[in-house]
Amino acid sequence: MSNKKSTRRDFLIITTSAVGTVGVGAFMWPFIDSMNPSKDVLAGATTEVHLAPIQLGQSITAVWQGKPIFIRHRTPEEIKSAKDVPISNLIDPQTDAERVIKPQWLIVVGICTHLGCIPAGQKPGENRGPYNGWFCPCHGSAYDTAGRIRTGPAPKNLLVPHYTFLEDTVIRIGKEV
Repeated sequence: MSNKKSTRRDFLIITTSAVGTVGVGAFMWPFIDSMNPSKDVLAGATTEVHLAPIQLGQSITAVWQGKPIFIRHRTPEEIKSAKDVPISNLIDPQTDAERVIKPQWLIVVGICTHLGCIPAGQKPGENRGPYNGWFCPCHGSAYDTAGRIRTGPAPKNLLVPHYTFLEDTVIRIGKEV
């Protein structure tokens, strides 16, 4: 007799616990779901840039997640200059091939890795520094044609964002969410 009562009690406890767990989950879901990024944030997760209008040797600035993105259509001389640098001469060693998908296109986040300034060298006539890349006039950091730090206080190369070529002349900056 006590065995039947124990079995009924166990069944009631398990059933009540299961219904309670489902109820708590249903109650909490709207709160958990509200922590997901909103649609306007997801829209800023990627940016598409058409590269066809960018002339050889020209640089443009795009914006991705509120950050300036430097896109440079490198000349054969700039590519050769970037490839010829001995890795042992670099503060943050990276080969040119590690920083680009297609050698003629360099895509980097245009924020100095020292104190977050925006380096000069995007517009014609701006000081590109001694390595013909970018120059941060605030503290004297100089970057080469691959966006690598060569002199100055900056500890790291300009960041290369995640990007993919959708077509030969169209890139998507950022990851699909």
